[in-house]
Amino acid sequence: MNCLLLALLLLPFCLSVAQSFCPSQCTCVYHGRSDGTGTRSVLCNDPDMSDIPVNVPVDTVKLRVEKTAVRRIPTEAFYYLSELRYLWVTYNAITSVDPGSFYNLKILHELRLDGNLISTFPWESLKEMPSLRTLDLHNNRLTSIPLEAAPYLTNISYLDISSNKLTTLSSDLMDIWPPFSGMPISTNTSQKIVLGLQDNPWFCDCRISKLIELSKMRDTPVVLMDHFLTCSGPENMSGVLFQRAELDQCVKPSIMTSATKITSPLGSNVLLRCDATGFPTPTLLWTNTNGTLINNTVVQESPGEGVRWSILSLHGILAKDAGEYCCKAKNVAGSAEAYITLSVAGVSTTTLSPQNPNKKSDLESGMTTPQGTGVPAFPVTTPSVAATKAPQTTLPTQPTKENLGPGGGVQRSPPAGDKPAKIQAKGSKSQVSDGKAKKKGSGGSDIKDVVVVEETGDTAVLLWNAEGLPSDTPLSVVYFPLDEEDAKESVEAEAGLGKLLLEYLQPSRGYTVCVFAKGTASSKEQCVDFSTLDTVADEGQNKFLMIASGIACAVALPLIVVLLYKILCLYCKGSSSRSSGPDDDPSKETYVKFETLTVKQRTMDGHANELWARRQTQESERLLLCSRSSIDSQMTYKSDSSRSEYLC
Repeated sequence: MNCLLLALLLLPFCLSVAQSFCPSQCTCVYHGRSDGTGTRSVLCNDPDMSDIPVNVPVDTVKLRVEKTAVRRIPTEAFYYLSELRYLWVTYNAITSVDPGSFYNLKILHELRLDGNLISTFPWESLKEMPSLRTLDLHNNRLTSIPLEAAPYLTNISYLDISSNKLTTLSSDLMDIWPPFSGMPISTNTSQKIVLGLQDNPWFCDCRISKLIELSKMRDTPVVLMDHFLTCSGPENMSGVLFQRAELDQCVKPSIMTSATKITSPLGSNVLLRCDATGFPTPTLLWTNTNGTLINNTVVQESPGEGVRWSILSLHGILAKDAGEYCCKAKNVAGSAEAYITLSVAGVSTTTLSPQNPNKKSDLESGMTTPQGTGVPAFPVTTPSVAATKAPQTTLPTQPTKENLGPGGGVQRSPPAGDKPAKIQAKGSKSQVSDGKAKKKGSGGSDIKDVVVVEETGDTAVLLWNAEGLPSDTPLSVVYFPLDEEDAKESVEAEAGLGKLLLEYLQPSRGYTVCVFAKGTASSKEQCVDFSTLDTVADEGQNKFLMIASGIACAVALPLIVVLLYKILCLYCKGSSSRSSGPDDDPSKETYVKFETLTVKQRTMDGHANELWARRQTQESERLLLCSRSSIDSQMTYKSDSSRSEYLC
């Protein structure tokens, strides 16, 4: 009893000591009032402090941890501070905040974490602070505010997320967050919400169209700290004020399919189509029953802004292709899904009597055997030839030509993964082709001797014998790699051709090819395995031939040029000789007729001016021939009466 009384006496003293204790790196101030009550505030600003202090007085109302080396706020860092109303952890080096850091702060009114290095904030931690009204996160490194943060921001009346790295806000966030959705903010209609959004690299597109419209409004319950917000992107909007920007609002995708249920016969080609609208233009994805993404046989096209359609092509469908296919449209505003169920017609269950177990031909030809009497029966899956009139979009049977040109009567297969260029939703041609295929579909067992010959690196020739079928019976040829049965390709042919050229194959790879009448199931006798050749040797030989051809061209080309030059010279010489003519006199061009003068003999009665006399033409020519040159031709005078002489 004495011990208990002593403990009761010492308890107030211990509590007072605990309350008055202050951490060594902090400063504690008690603000007393005249009525004997007061509040305590603690300031911790030691630059050497690296952890949040844990021995803070429990009656602290305001805690400030500023300009320290603290890098992390751990779980339940303020668990014992249940009286805390103001928490400032500002201008430190904090990079991470634990989701349970603010546990038990039920009456906290103001939380400031500005001036740190926080890139991701635990928004779910706000549910531990139901009385919180002020949240300051400016001057950090936040890059986004997720949609999950909206429910925890409903009580916040002051939110500062300025000077971060925010580029956009989710459209869904704006739809449910009261400042943007138009819903009442609180029961107090006069309350305003203060938002700090400035100094962020905003990317101005439809996702922030509501934010831009909000900046243009005057009488709103939202007050922006800075009304002069600017766009940083895209390039054509850089530097534009929010108040002058004009943007369209985002529109969530809406999707529509050509049919919800499709039934198609075994071995046929099926097209699944879906159309989507939205802004921005949505993207379309196809998945199968298992959720696996399908992209190898998909065609997409966008005829205009905000519209896109997609087609999934299934070639030579098998029983395993049946199931549910999902088309999903998605853009920045949201997503939508639509489903198409594909059923494979022609698979039914019948019973056969074991009295005729060797009747194999009946099973292969699609015939049913009557039930036995008093003998246990077992089920057998056989293809049915009943016509199916379900909504479907199938490819019509491709017509064949008698003259196939250089192929020599060999029908060629389309390229692997061939995609349709134009899609017609009308099913009249499809029903006609399907009816024709089903009419001839009972002759699957008449196709025999299926072999593959003349294999190369990318082609092979398929031969078959269909003596029991009419020549115009449509056949389905399905081939696929041995290790990729899902990547099958289907080609339509006629029984009368007897052969088909398979093209666009991969070198040095094994394939399986099956030939069966359209609308029937294939058997083992109608399938054959083959392998394409390795193209390494062919490539080496081709490279050698190319080198040899290049050397030959380099040697022969100069010889050809010289030969052409000689021929051209001879041609020009012959043309000049023909232009001169056979009747031309060479003397006319070679010789010139001229006259010479000589000194005339003087007489007693002669006139003084008559000193020269003309020679005869023959004599002038003789003198020209006798003279060696103009220098050698010299005239001498012996006397006044002597005649002129020339040295010859």
